[in-house]
Amino acid sequence: MHNIKVGIIQMSVTDDKDANLKKAQAMIIKACQQGAQMVVLPEVFNSPYQTELFPDYAEPYPGPTTQLLSRLAAEQEVLLVGGSIIEKDGDGKLYNSSFVFNEKGQLLGRHRKVHLFDINLPGKITFRESDTLNSGNSITVIRHQELCFGLMICYDCRFPELARAAVLEGAQLLVVPAAFTITTGEAHWDLLMRSRAVDNQCFVVAASPARNPQSSYQAWGYSMVVDPWGHIIAEAGETEGIIYAELDFEQLEQIRQQLPLLKHRRHDLYQLNYRVSET
Repeated sequence: MHNIKVGIIQMSVTDDKDANLKKAQAMIIKACQQGAQMVVLPEVFNSPYQTELFPDYAEPYPGPTTQLLSRLAAEQEVLLVGGSIIEKDGDGKLYNSSFVFNEKGQLLGRHRKVHLFDINLPGKITFRESDTLNSGNSITVIRHQELCFGLMICYDCRFPELARAAVLEGAQLLVVPAAFTITTGEAHWDLLMRSRAVDNQCFVVAASPARNPQSSYQAWGYSMVVDPWGHIIAEAGETEGIIYAELDFEQLEQIRQQLPLLKHRRHDLYQLNYRVSET
């Protein structure tokens, strides 16, 4: 397949939803002006990352944020991975959900975060997404033209089974909108993204919010793109900005041929059972 240019948006997120959406719009347009064919937003880009506030910012689908993303995807003729937002379903349940739109503004798929971030690091951070959120129940693989990619949201990337299942379904790319904390980001961010790339011989695109000193939840930043050999080919810092990378799928095929990990799996010793939500 052809190469694809990806733009990853690392934006500062405030408690003003309208301002967040205007910023996202401006940065999406800028990325497209720079030739991005696929644009990825960060996790929970339209609201603060605070569980007690999630009900106030939650939206149904379709809603203001997804309608904006759909319109921008069509106007800019871009494949748009809408980071994630807090979605409210018809029963009032809340999910951390990523919506993907094609170049005509049509919904390609939705991933609801499968693994909820419930952690307790004494003296550093305690966080419980399950206090307000429900978990998704499927692996999400998006097929679009010649491209196939898996979607994971933040904590999902710590579970190698999820990434492997997407790759076994044909994913050449794992897209990870994420908002790691400073503590977990410093410890594991690049290690996890590079590990998922090397384990599965695929590209990994990880999109984080920028660090906001005024926020009670400090995101790590350092959005990045990793190639199938584990090299970081584009990386942001802590501050707001857009990074770009050209994904060379011939490189992916060469690596998979030269070091055929996926073909060498021992099905007689172990198997992976899973359920896929596919578009």
